[in-house]
Amino acid sequence: MTEGITQVKCMDFAVRIVNLCRHLCDEKREYILSRQLLRSGTGAGANFREAKYAQSSADFISKCSIALKEIAETEYWLELLHRTDYLTEKEYASIQNDCSEIVRLLTSIVNTSKRKIANPPSDSNNC
Repeated sequence: MTEGITQVKCMDFAVRIVNLCRHLCDEKREYILSRQLLRSGTGAGANFREAKYAQSSADFISKCSIALKEIAETEYWLELLHRTDYLTEKEYASIQNDCSEIVRLLTSIVNTSKRKIANPPSDSNNC
């Protein structure tokens, strides 16, 4: 259930990032930071989508962890854009809220998946 919600939120976030980067380039003439933001902000969802087709539980955790790293990097670029006045407080707060939500979702998925590997369900038929 959480994975489906996370996939939708990652895609919606990536669309926001694409639109923000377009705005930064067209209106603010900012190209370097926006390219970094575009890469990491869309990379999180791409890696999470790739995790859907993981070959193993360990591969799934690895892909989700990469997605988590990408979204954490995105937080950095957003904060830098805000602190250098490319983003207003309102713009920053709105997109940062979405970013933080995805961080929480991905963190939960990674931690839950790691617990499942560490503590596999016991086979109740082996009495």
